[in-house]
Amino acid sequence: MDSIGVQEPVDHESRAEQSDHQAIRLWLRLLTCTNLIERHLRNRLRGEFDTTLPRFDLMAQLAREPEGLTMGDLSQRMMVSGGNVSGIANQLQSEGLISREPVPGNRRAFCVTLTALGNKRFSEMASAHEAWIVKCLAELSGEEHENMMSMLKQIKVSVGGIEG
Repeated sequence: MDSIGVQEPVDHESRAEQSDHQAIRLWLRLLTCTNLIERHLRNRLRGEFDTTLPRFDLMAQLAREPEGLTMGDLSQRMMVSGGNVSGIANQLQSEGLISREPVPGNRRAFCVTLTALGNKRFSEMASAHEAWIVKCLAELSGEEHENMMSMLKQIKVSVGGIEG
């Protein structure tokens, strides 16, 4: 319970039972860790920059592509619907953080880029975001980090093989 008596949400891992297959327990632990880190990042972005993770993610995509991306490219890269991207883009444009220009030869497409203000703002957020992640994972030694990266790569390859 928190300080005002509200029950905290139960993490995924707490649903596991000793009799569950070890793969289930591992999956739930990975999911719990991911959710905890994501919740921390969401709270920090909201508290320190008055923004959301989806807004940060859209700006991160644009920061990687200084020439800009179409709305369709953004939707595909962020794995969300075009409507979601449009809503976020409308907010960011109204704040002067991005610009949208028509794509020559395609009346329906717009090229989205970060403005100078958007680049400055994203740079500030990205530096803080990196520091927050580093702090979240600070308890791991260099060797533990490398071992975990290797093990997670095995999982990634394995699952990729199943999906392929």
